[in-house]
Amino acid sequence: MSSTSFRLWPLLFAVLACSMGMMAFTALAGPLLRVLGVAPWQFGLAMTLSGLLWMLMARPWGVASDRLGRKPVLLLGIGGFALAYLAFCAFIQYALWTQPAVWFVFAGLMLGRGAMGGFYAGVPPTSGALVADNTPPERRAAAMATLGSAGALGLVLGPALAAALAPQGLSLPLYGTALLPLVALVVIWAALPATPPAAKGPRRVLRWRDPRLRRPMAVAFTAMLGVANAQMMVGFLALDRLGLPPEQAANTAGIALTLVGVALLLSQALVRRLVWPPARLVRIGGSVAALGFAAVALASTAPALWMAYFVAASGMGFVFPAFAAMAANAVGPQEQGAAAGTVAAAQGCGMVLGPVLGGALYALAPGAPYLAVAAALLLVAHGRPRG
Repeated sequence: MSSTSFRLWPLLFAVLACSMGMMAFTALAGPLLRVLGVAPWQFGLAMTLSGLLWMLMARPWGVASDRLGRKPVLLLGIGGFALAYLAFCAFIQYALWTQPAVWFVFAGLMLGRGAMGGFYAGVPPTSGALVADNTPPERRAAAMATLGSAGALGLVLGPALAAALAPQGLSLPLYGTALLPLVALVVIWAALPATPPAAKGPRRVLRWRDPRLRRPMAVAFTAMLGVANAQMMVGFLALDRLGLPPEQAANTAGIALTLVGVALLLSQALVRRLVWPPARLVRIGGSVAALGFAAVALASTAPALWMAYFVAASGMGFVFPAFAAMAANAVGPQEQGAAAGTVAAAQGCGMVLGPVLGGALYALAPGAPYLAVAAALLLVAHGRPRG
């Protein structure tokens, strides 16, 4: 597909719709699972499985897009995600009606979230590879930032839509957001031009440890490690460090995460206007994010916590499109899908290990996970480029 025929808006809508679906259930999980008797650790295990399947499947999806073409793989990934989401909603509705045994609900939760994570894993790497196919290297970071803005907007709108529909019942938000991936499937099918496989020629399998991808993988892993820690620990920090009662702590955590979405949107909008190389974006964004994470460790009031989260997310808005562009610029046309999938797998690894490592450090001191993430971000931001 030539760059003249490339249109970004179908991809933006697809990423927005799928991210809204993923986040909407997270916002409803507490009330729903409390009604069904599911313990928090069981929900956490289901979320871990979803992240694990994302980590394992991202690279195969990306490689498949190199061999089969971007559009067919996108249709398969979005279609599978939409069907898995609808089936999951139907299962939750059935469970609300019949109140089955907890083990049955837990099994359905594991299967449903696992399927959603496995199919969703095909959307980010294939979308990123498609952008790389049709964008010159010097503009890839800006284009990846535009794509990232759609995902960030989904982080904000998904829970907001769920909250708006929740007064009408817990089932309605699920079905309302489950329709969005189906619409995205139609949009991709109708509005995205056909995408043939990558240019023909001798095929070389991109290795996991390809030296060209070492730095973008390290940055991707560290960035998602920080995000996973920030999402999982903010409520506990509001309880233990700020000394807030549970209801107020939940509200404080919700405001902090909303500001994260706002900061990502604003910073990625700025990246779209800048023509900076990815390495510079990582260096500056990683430093700003590290400052924000360190400030979280020292925050003793809710406004200080919100400001620190905003600063950290502002830096992350530079980092996320930068490592995607860094990986795309490091490989050839036949390897874009595999490179995007490999880096996405590194993100998934960070998402899986983040809560585990963060929980262990939190047991030592509430600020320890944030200081560790700050140090790791500084290390990858100012590390010597390789490959």
